[in-house]
Amino acid sequence: MKITNAEFITSIAALSKYKEASARYECPEICVAGRSNVGKSTFINCITGRKKLAKASVTPGRTRLINLFDLNRGALVLADLPGYGYAAAPKSERQSWAKLIEGYLGTSEKLKRVFALVDIRHEPTALDKQMLKYLYAYNIPFNVIATKADKLSKSQIHAAVQTVSTSLAVGRDDIIVFSSVNGTGKEEVESVLDSVLSI
Repeated sequence: MKITNAEFITSIAALSKYKEASARYECPEICVAGRSNVGKSTFINCITGRKKLAKASVTPGRTRLINLFDLNRGALVLADLPGYGYAAAPKSERQSWAKLIEGYLGTSEKLKRVFALVDIRHEPTALDKQMLKYLYAYNIPFNVIATKADKLSKSQIHAAVQTVSTSLAVGRDDIIVFSSVNGTGKEEVESVLDSVLSI
């Protein structure tokens, strides 16, 4: 599925508000999750073809809400989750993000697929592993998106994918190597969107 239209719907700070918002549409949801500064906003802007749809920031931890976007005029809804693992945020704030993220994953009845983003240049963190535990626990299909692939050579990418695969205990086929700079992986993401729509 090529995304030809993408529009911001709303920002949500509480699960009750999410339930109100999701009651207004019938289409399936996908969501984007990852630690702060992994490139979630840039990923969303790349796959939607809209440079400023999701607001990217040089300051980690900027996304503190669940942001919902309509894709292709009601075909899909994309949920952008708050980035996790931003150490400089107050502990209470980090806990509220975690509660919101886990609450969303555990209660959304329309969520069909999660794109779990990791930085291909670094071994996945303990929080990345925790995110995948959530997805397994709630039986939510997912793909790992290894971002910032343009920063590595082809040989480095091969080794990095193996590191991600081993660290997260997922098959290499479940990992999409992605670059928002040169578009690597965009077609694979579009194929995943097609599979979601065919469910």
